Amino acid sequence: MESITVTFKLNGKTTAVAVEPLESLRTVLREHLHLHATKAGCGQGGCGSCTVLVNGEPILSCLMLAALADGQEITTLEGIGTAQHMHPLQAAFFDRFAAQCGYCSPGMIMAAKALLDKNPHPTRAEIAEALAGNLCRCTGYVAILDAVEAVVTQMQEA
Repeated sequence: MESITVTFKLNGKTTAVAVEPLESLRTVLREHLHLHATKAGCGQGGCGSCTVLVNGEPILSCLMLAALADGQEITTLEGIGTAQHMHPLQAAFFDRFAAQCGYCSPGMIMAAKALLDKNPHPTRAEIAEALAGNLCRCTGYVAILDAVEAVVTQMQEA
């Protein structure tokens, strides 16, 4: 099959990239655009480590064809903060030891961001539900939920 050019807004910048018709968005982000925060976990939509935002919605990028990203707005972890200027969720994960191996953290943070963008005052149960598609084998989830709740508290106090 012949490659096609897909144009989308990636982390605020218009990006055009040649993709194979059946290539996943995750593969394009990691291998073509070198954005490695989007993890390559199970490749079957079961772990959530590849979660990115497409038009503000959390999407498993391993299940989305890159060709379908044409004209969309995509946000990866690299697009919400840096080591010098962390997004509040990134800082909360760091401060509350919500990442042990860190493999699930990008997907968890992006799923949490999608939730907080829509509902800035979620309950702990709503946070847990929003993160239910993201698996973590290291933390036991308590520190992750605590980190997201801390950001909710910060937002309420601001």
